[in-house]
Amino acid sequence: MEFSPDSLPAADRYKLLIGSIVPRPIAWVSTMSPDGRTNLAPFSFVCGVGSDPMTLLFCPANKPDGSEKDSLLNARPADEGGTGEFVVNIVSDSLARAMAYSATPLPRGESEFDMREVRELGISPAPCRVVRPPRVAQSPVSFECRTMQIIRTNPGVPAGGNIVIGRVVHVHVADGLINERLHVDPEQLDAVGRMGGLSYCRTRDRFDLPMGRG
Repeated sequence: MEFSPDSLPAADRYKLLIGSIVPRPIAWVSTMSPDGRTNLAPFSFVCGVGSDPMTLLFCPANKPDGSEKDSLLNARPADEGGTGEFVVNIVSDSLARAMAYSATPLPRGESEFDMREVRELGISPAPCRVVRPPRVAQSPVSFECRTMQIIRTNPGVPAGGNIVIGRVVHVHVADGLINERLHVDPEQLDAVGRMGGLSYCRTRDRFDLPMGRG
């Protein structure tokens, strides 16, 4: 079976992407608007970019009406009306339920940090060292970022993609999660990944392989 993407509706292209590119890490992105309103939303199109400088990206797609999501509006550079900052918080298994709740669409200006379901699960904001948006205090790893570049693949179109590239300016790591060589303990990290549809996976089933010819 073969497909030309141009022959498929956007919804079907999306299903092929999220069902095939698995598991996907989850970026729980916290941002702040210029007037100080916080936002917290999960994105599963996310990856590291490079280590010199330390950079990563996340991809907030446009809303069904073609407008940009709050995370993107807030992360835009100041000359575009945003703050130019965001925080990527890693989602461990214990945070998964709260992360899913925070995907609830809210009116502009209302914070997911204030949602009853999120607060009842013990999720709270914590100050960052360098950037203005708060991090998720309970996240095992949080990357404070300054926006370097935004690439819009189809501005104003429903489901159009956006790539937000950020330079990491500070990192928070839970005590005991890394060793003296900065190796992260995957057992303690206990990260979850996104599969297709509403499915997630845990990262507890792992195996090692030598690189190249070993």
